[in-house]
Amino acid sequence: MIKFGFKLIHPDAVLPSYAHESDAGMDVRSVDDLVIPPGGRALVHTGLVANLPLGTEIQVRPRSGLALKHGVTVLNTPGTVDSGYRGEIGVILANFGDQDFVVSKGDKIAQFVIATVTQAEVFCVSDVEETDRGDGGFGSTGV
Repeated sequence: MIKFGFKLIHPDAVLPSYAHESDAGMDVRSVDDLVIPPGGRALVHTGLVANLPLGTEIQVRPRSGLALKHGVTVLNTPGTVDSGYRGEIGVILANFGDQDFVVSKGDKIAQFVIATVTQAEVFCVSDVEETDRGDGGFGSTGV
């Protein structure tokens, strides 16, 4: 288990929490009151600053209920909060639904999944190994 803290920088901020013991994602809540029109997007503040340990990240992911019921999702899914970031965490919500989406203080707006990060050492090569796929790209294996 990874342990770390959040600093609450807004009076309405709430610590993220797991709804069930087996959940991978913690529910995160808004400190804003705003309306996202159909086709619109907005930065929703959480009032949270993470004190993540080196080698970890927060993945900001959508909530399935918001996606299904309202057409609302996290625009840059998954968003990444790097371990060195010490600013307020914001969530970019996009409304693909056909009605205004109202966000109120305290509403669950996204999930945080905590993950370990593996960094790679990269270098140039003069050739790449052949594979059975080769350079077949988008749709190359059929629909």
